[in-house]
Amino acid sequence: MISIVEYADRYFDGVDALWRNAFPNDPPWNAAHISIPEKVRYQPNLLLVAIGADQVVGSIMAGYDGHRGWISRIAVLQSHRRNGIGEALIHEAERRLADLGCVKINLQVVASNSTVLGFYRKCGYELEERVSMSKLLPRV
Repeated sequence: MISIVEYADRYFDGVDALWRNAFPNDPPWNAAHISIPEKVRYQPNLLLVAIGADQVVGSIMAGYDGHRGWISRIAVLQSHRRNGIGEALIHEAERRLADLGCVKINLQVVASNSTVLGFYRKCGYELEERVSMSKLLPRV
């Protein structure tokens, strides 16, 4: 039995291990010890974990800026994939975003991880032609 709950500090080690495994080439600013405290400061109810047998088996982070929703950090332990956990995490994040008034959700996929596109399509997401740009700001 898997339950999806809001993140709490007691889940940190499990989420950290999950992210290190799922996102091995992540830049340092995405590390759990940086990302999680920042997310908990803003919309903590949109950082969710999937728990099975007292273990973190999945996570998702969502956000809403009043205009669009975003989903990121979707991860499921390799040993628990293809059991509906990722879909359940997405559906719960979508429900919470809809409750805030969100009508459109965006997500980005790193080009080197394009194998997940089928999963997102199965969840109802469509490929949009966009160019993604970013800028790193100095940390204060």
